[in-house]
Amino acid sequence: MPAKMPPSSESADLRDVSLDETLRTLTSRLLDARTPRGQWEGHLASSALATATAIVALTLVDARQHADLIRGGLTWLADHQNADGGWGDTVLSRSNISTTLLCWSACTIADESQRPRETIAAAERWLRQAAGGLEPERLIRAIVQRYGKDRTFSVPILTVLALAGRLGDGRGAWARVPQLPFELAVCPHRWFQWLRLPVVSYALPALIAIGQVRHHHRPTRNPVTRALRAAARAKTLCLLEAIQPSSGGYLEAVPLTAFVSMSLAASGQARHAVVRGGVRFLSASVREDGSWPIDTNLATWVTTLSINALMHAADSGSALDADARTGLTTWLLGQQYRVEHPYTHAAPGGWAWTDLPGGVPDADDTSGALLALRSLVHASDARNAAATDERQRAALDAARLGVRWLLDLQNRDGGIPTFCRGWGALPFDRSTPDLTAHALLAWNAWRDALPAALQADVDRATTRALRFLEGARRDDGGWIPLWFGNEQSPDEESPTYGTARVLIALARMAEPRSPESRNEDAASRGALADRAAAWLLRAQNADGGWGGACGVVSSIEESALAVDALSAYLLRFHASGDGDARPADPAPAAAAIASAVARGVTWLAQATDRGRHTPASPIGLYFAKLWYFETLYPLAFSVSALGRARAARDAAASDSTAR
Repeated sequence: MPAKMPPSSESADLRDVSLDETLRTLTSRLLDARTPRGQWEGHLASSALATATAIVALTLVDARQHADLIRGGLTWLADHQNADGGWGDTVLSRSNISTTLLCWSACTIADESQRPRETIAAAERWLRQAAGGLEPERLIRAIVQRYGKDRTFSVPILTVLALAGRLGDGRGAWARVPQLPFELAVCPHRWFQWLRLPVVSYALPALIAIGQVRHHHRPTRNPVTRALRAAARAKTLCLLEAIQPSSGGYLEAVPLTAFVSMSLAASGQARHAVVRGGVRFLSASVREDGSWPIDTNLATWVTTLSINALMHAADSGSALDADARTGLTTWLLGQQYRVEHPYTHAAPGGWAWTDLPGGVPDADDTSGALLALRSLVHASDARNAAATDERQRAALDAARLGVRWLLDLQNRDGGIPTFCRGWGALPFDRSTPDLTAHALLAWNAWRDALPAALQADVDRATTRALRFLEGARRDDGGWIPLWFGNEQSPDEESPTYGTARVLIALARMAEPRSPESRNEDAASRGALADRAAAWLLRAQNADGGWGGACGVVSSIEESALAVDALSAYLLRFHASGDGDARPADPAPAAAAIASAVARGVTWLAQATDRGRHTPASPIGLYFAKLWYFETLYPLAFSVSALGRARAARDAAASDSTAR
């Protein structure tokens, strides 16, 4: 659960013993968390939802062959059922209708001898209360209310209910499952942004497989559509096989891979190559305790988070020695996609969240990798000039490709989506403030090292992105992120995360270089930054920390992000002598910001036991309101926050001495 702290009894001053000692301990722990190869892999929470979908898939493919895995998964579900009878997405999450329905289905679809009856009875009590009953109409209504028009996750859940016999018998059950138009997958991928598919871009495998199982059990009566789908069946299966990664796991995601495997198995194709690959992935992904995580790992993402945190947590990046920086630079360069991706047809130049074959290039990870490379190159070991020059050339080549990739991803509205430009029909394909802010920071970090033509493109994209951020700002001055939220917040959103990410970018960007954009961009950025800082001030809890929104219990992750953002804002205020004009006194006052940072640092020191303990909170959204937590988030976020808070403290002391 989020770290709960009483109101601080310590001074709100940035005392060296509180800040520096905590930062040293956190930095040491983050360095120790590296793999033997020198990168970070992290550890994603075990997921009741992923475990349930894996059980259903393995049961439908071959229950006898996979009996041990099924038994282990059912035991884990029974052991981790919430006290109220439901399940949440993680062991720290409150019960929700989606995960509970999937776990209930997994328990009831299992062989009679394996069914945990007491677990099933408790789940049914929860469902009767949450949905009003176990009748198919009530269950369907509850799912539709949760997901609205987005069928990315609602149709897979209804498919599982139908497969488990929970929507009735035979054709009548399948009439309650919407038909996904899998035949559209044979169209050229460039058409997808105009076809307005009912699922998000990265759910194409589910569109195909779940569409096929629905068509298999209840084909349409329209002879033309039925013939079209029959003709498209073989072609879409070939496509499904072509985009399946060598690991067998689509996006390295257990639920998506399980949905595909169970759907094909239930349509008479249990021996298809796609199913064999999916089962191989599921078998390799199970943990020793019988559970499955939502995804294999976020290795590239947590590595770039860790690099970017460490490089300003110690002077001149000294937390990472020369060999470590060389190894990380080489590893990051090796993760860049240099050919068109077969899944989303993304152009060369992007990075995915993982180093495993199921990854797909995306905006957030590409921005993070570009920033990490810039930090590593700046801190290159000057003692080995030849090697340094070679790494710098390689990094610059990668940066040019990555910057261009992000520029080409920018939507017409000026914002940055996750995977594909121009889709926009559903939330997880739209432009989003946190991704846009991250791209702004990445463009800005490399701008001066780019060719003149690319610099001009960056300047134009920056102006458009700032306009998007202005339009995306809520009336209260905050921004809503896409891939992060808070279960305790209104609408399960985390404006603290979104606003902090935007403020970090705005505060760290250099002044516009081109004359035509300097005045407009600088004024826009300054006004947005002031509003973001004011929002974070209002959202700070009485205990000194931050939750996902005003009044929500403080978490380490969100408190660290807020401290990081406000510290960056203070550093901007103290900046001078670097060729940029010293900014005017910000509104709100610097003293109020410094006090908020001090209280936040004190809260983090207490909540982490001065860096020795960093419990994670389920703030991550994998997709479609599917929660996870990652053990490295509170650690990396806190290192970054305290490193920047220390820099702000030192800058303030320098200013005071100068005066």
